[in-house]
Amino acid sequence: MLEDVALLRNLGVLLLTAIALLILVRRIAIPNIVVYIVSGLLLGPILGLVTPGDGEGNGGALPVLTHVGIALLLFLVGLELSFDRIRDVGRVAVVAGIGQIIFTAFFGFLFAIPLGFTVVESAFIAVALTFSSTVVVVKLLRQKNELTTLYGRISVGIFLVQDLAVVVALTLLAGFGGGSDDSAVGSVAMNLGKAVSGMMILAAVALLSLRYFLGRVFDWAARSGDVLSIWGLTWCFLFVLGAELLGLSLEMGAFLAGVGLAQHPASGELRRRLGPLMNFFVALFFLSLGAEMDLSGATRYWAACVLLSLFVLIGNPLIFIIIVGRFGYSERTTFLTSVTVAQISEFSLILGALAVAKGIIDQSILSLVTVIALLTIIGSAYMILFNEQLYRWCRDRGLLRVFNIHGTDRATIDAEHSGHVIVVGMNPLGRRLVGDLLARGCHVLAIDTDPGKLSGLACRTLHGDVEHVEIMEEAEFDRARLVISALQIEEVNMLLAWRCRRLGVPVAIHAFDGSVVRDLEKLGVEHLIDSKMVGNVRLVTVLAERGLVDV
Repeated sequence: MLEDVALLRNLGVLLLTAIALLILVRRIAIPNIVVYIVSGLLLGPILGLVTPGDGEGNGGALPVLTHVGIALLLFLVGLELSFDRIRDVGRVAVVAGIGQIIFTAFFGFLFAIPLGFTVVESAFIAVALTFSSTVVVVKLLRQKNELTTLYGRISVGIFLVQDLAVVVALTLLAGFGGGSDDSAVGSVAMNLGKAVSGMMILAAVALLSLRYFLGRVFDWAARSGDVLSIWGLTWCFLFVLGAELLGLSLEMGAFLAGVGLAQHPASGELRRRLGPLMNFFVALFFLSLGAEMDLSGATRYWAACVLLSLFVLIGNPLIFIIIVGRFGYSERTTFLTSVTVAQISEFSLILGALAVAKGIIDQSILSLVTVIALLTIIGSAYMILFNEQLYRWCRDRGLLRVFNIHGTDRATIDAEHSGHVIVVGMNPLGRRLVGDLLARGCHVLAIDTDPGKLSGLACRTLHGDVEHVEIMEEAEFDRARLVISALQIEEVNMLLAWRCRRLGVPVAIHAFDGSVVRDLEKLGVEHLIDSKMVGNVRLVTVLAERGLVDV
């Protein structure tokens, strides 16, 4: 009972402090991850109000919750890694991602040795400096509405490559164990072999079972968002148990579960639904990480913190400018892409926590990496938010001439991502409308909550519920020429009409019930569809006459 009360007290104090700080700093664009770590740091080593995981009845269950957060984070990262997206990444993302990892690890190691660290510590620090934060950068690019720009797409592709490198790092880390026996080369090699073989077994199960056995189960589950969420979590924790049986890290099991599900059409909707749950547990992880920081260790290495942070803030962008600039992109695109990698990742902290648990490094080195993460995430956040001003400043002073970049950008955004027609609801009316619009040469995006209704369409499709803002962002409603709803759900149609009005996008709504016509007209709906009075061919003709679709 006392442990339960202590856990609730610690949770309450940590979360309330984090919320208060988030409110205070919301106008200066500090990433949430930084606020969480600072909150834990304030409550833990500074004030001593929270001591998570001390095992003495004072919040000892909190580390269990943070491990759940790590597993969910890696599960959602795995959900991003569909093979189609990896194929679309392009050669520049693969070369730049791998090249940056090699160069940063190499020079980071050479940089760390003279600072007084051991070979093992220097090697870990070098690895920690190589990964950039997918979570921070994607949120900032989405905040600036630049996630689908050319440099945004290249950056996301690079992060996907780096996420794959995380799998390798986790696998290698799983091959090391505590104790003196593990110091023998033969024992380490055997452990690494077990880790690699275990990963291959889990990966094969994840991909083959979904393709040949469980695909139809998830097709059925995808028709209901709640059922899909339950099945997705069940799938995740089954692989966590499998990883434990095979001697792998629990995080590896969650990641591979996500990669397997990423090949299913419902992966995007599952990612959106589990996002808030993942955010809660990840917040607990970073709050707990800050509360457990060894300030004495971080203070002892303050000079190394500053120098290594400058290496990441300046060195990583320079490496990327050199690599990306060789692929024929413009100086501006090359610079904006390079700025996005000027921080270390939350995965570096996760790897550090695992390395401490394995006895590879001590808490002071993890504290060093945590401080570097704080400094670089804060610094890079402002570099990304003000990237255009920073580019013009560097260009006007001739700082970029040394890189000799003379390329020109290729097509920045595909035609399907701008000026497209969005059709919501793939009932018979919606499918006929899609066919007629395609016949007129329109770029069409079809959206439905049932992936089965999207199959067989000759246009881009998106599985999800338009009630979620994330779906509208992914479908790029703000860039659409027209939005058409064939739905017979009054509440959704009203919400869709209101949001389209705020975005300034023309909308046509299925007025299946005469009682809602007046309300829809008040919301500025350009065309009301009466499927009983006007055939879909005539409807498309009317929309063409009004200039809403191609003639």
